[in-house]
Amino acid sequence: MGGSGALFLAVFLACAVEAVEATTIVLAAGTARGWRSAMIGMAGALAVLAIVVAVLGPAVSDLPLRGLRLVVGALLLIFGLQWLRKAILRASGYKALHDEDKIFAEQLATAAAQSPRRVGLVPDWYGFTLSFKGVLLEGLEVVFIVLTFGANQHNVGLAAIAAGCAVLIVAAAGVAVRSPLSRVPENAMATGREAKVPAPATTDRS
Repeated sequence: MGGSGALFLAVFLACAVEAVEATTIVLAAGTARGWRSAMIGMAGALAVLAIVVAVLGPAVSDLPLRGLRLVVGALLLIFGLQWLRKAILRASGYKALHDEDKIFAEQLATAAAQSPRRVGLVPDWYGFTLSFKGVLLEGLEVVFIVLTFGANQHNVGLAAIAAGCAVLIVAAAGVAVRSPLSRVPENAMATGREAKVPAPATTDRS
């Protein structure tokens, strides 16, 4: 039970951070360029992510056990080292704390400065691409977090539920306030998620 709780919390915190960043980008695109283009971009990114999940899900389960351990271990190491490096730099003052207000303002200013251009059914191409890329990139991180953490603990289903809860809660907050989610303690979450990453499941050496 403890392992399942640690897995859920680790995936929830990690995915909540990515969801906050994606929501900030969508809010900036919608505010500066129009909500229709931003929503179309978000929907397009979610469709691509659904295809990725449909392809990668069975592929992970079809991998040989030894190969799966190697892939999962390498990805967890990469994620962990990146998070640890950022947490150390921020704690020591060498890297600025993650400021969603500042990111939102920068995205908003950049988006507002672009000339409008209609492409097909999309009223504003820049707003579409800004939202699409933001959701796709952060969404891919969520997918890999779920697959790597879930496969490591042999419970991808629980990891997917944790990710879904995180994304839905953050998205609901974004819809409710339509402003940067600056009150979400992202720096603390990003620092703490390393400590909550469950240890690799014990397996035999055969």
